[in-house]
Amino acid sequence: MTEEVQRNYLQINSIQDLNEVIKPSEDYSINLLEPTNFQLNKFFYKNVGRKHKWIDRLVWTETQWIDYVSNRKVETYIFKHKDNLAGFFELIFHVEKQEVEIAYFGILEEFQNKKLGSYLLSQAIKKSFKKNINRVWVHTCSLDHKNALNNYIARGMKIFKSETIRI
Repeated sequence: MTEEVQRNYLQINSIQDLNEVIKPSEDYSINLLEPTNFQLNKFFYKNVGRKHKWIDRLVWTETQWIDYVSNRKVETYIFKHKDNLAGFFELIFHVEKQEVEIAYFGILEEFQNKKLGSYLLSQAIKKSFKKNINRVWVHTCSLDHKNALNNYIARGMKIFKSETIRI
């Protein structure tokens, strides 16, 4: 069975264009995952991606996961509410192009629909621009959370490419 999916690529070219959202409360934190822990990346990929058909990495071996998270171009940030895992994002730095890709981004189901995605995206963009880059980009599709595209646009990102694909 094939499905038609709309995919959009978005970008933001300046921190000044960011429509930042303030921290929801002091009970929330975002921290770089150091040292790397492929099990956490895998956990978020499976649990956030389950409803959105994230399937590419489900076949990865432990070695592939370790190689990915160990790449110095990749950073994973963990979003917590007190001591509970709430969400994550992965940034991939493309130094040669002076850009950052928000590779994966999401919030666990029990924390969704609380406007936390707006704050988390603001932080992903801010942390990206601290690396002296000229562009942050992401792609999203019609399989992602219903608010994903609107969140990216509301934060100041603009669509630079759209396509329809069949999966």
